[in-house]
Amino acid sequence: MKAWKHFCTITKHRRLVRKSCFKIGLIKQGLTHDLSKYSPVEFCAGVKYYTGDRSPNDGQRRAEGYSAAWLHHKGRNRHHFEYWIDYSLEKDALSGMAGLKMPRKYVAEMFCDRLAACKVYHKDNYTDAAALKYLERSVSRMLIHPETLKELAYLLKMNADCGEEETYRYIREEYLKGAPVGDVEIHPWSKERIEAFLKNGHKETDNGETNHDQR
Repeated sequence: MKAWKHFCTITKHRRLVRKSCFKIGLIKQGLTHDLSKYSPVEFCAGVKYYTGDRSPNDGQRRAEGYSAAWLHHKGRNRHHFEYWIDYSLEKDALSGMAGLKMPRKYVAEMFCDRLAACKVYHKDNYTDAAALKYLERSVSRMLIHPETLKELAYLLKMNADCGEEETYRYIREEYLKGAPVGDVEIHPWSKERIEAFLKNGHKETDNGETNHDQR
C-alpha cells in the first residue's frame, strides 16, 4: 500500500535527520524537522506520486505542471535554501530575486537533510560523496546566497573526504560557533551531462552511479 510505504519513507528520513541533528546539538530542529510532510497537501501528493526511489514532488511536478506539496513544504521549512529567496534590494539584480544568507543552524540542518535523503533513496548504493555529487548536479540551477553555497559545499566536501563523524564534530565544535569556512572546489555538471542524466531516467551512464532527485 503506497500510503504506508510513503509514511515509512518520510518517517525514516525524519529519524535519520533527527539522529544527525542530535549529534551536532540541534535538538529542537531534529525533533521538528519536516513535520509538514504529514500535512494533507504534502502527504496526499506523496502517496499519489510515490515511487520509492525519488521524491514524489518530482512526479507531481511532471504530472500537474507544478508541485503544490513542494511549494507548501519549502515555505514552512527553513533548512531549504528556497525558503530564503526574496526580492533583491540590489539595484543591479538581474532577476529581481535573490537568495538570502541562511543562518548557520539551518545550513547545518540542510546538510543533515541532504545526507538523509541520499541514504533513503540510494539505499545500498549510498556513499559519503553522494550528497556532494547531488549538489554538483544541481548547483547551476540554484538561486542561493554565495556564502550559504560556500558553507554547504564545504560541509559536503568534508563529509565526502573525512566521513560523517568528523564532519559532525566540526559542525558542533567549530562551524556552529562561528569558525571561518574555507573555499572548496566543486565540479558543476555541464548542461549536456544533465540532459543525458534526465533522458536516462535520472541515472548516471558514465560511472554507473545513481543520483535521484530529492525535491
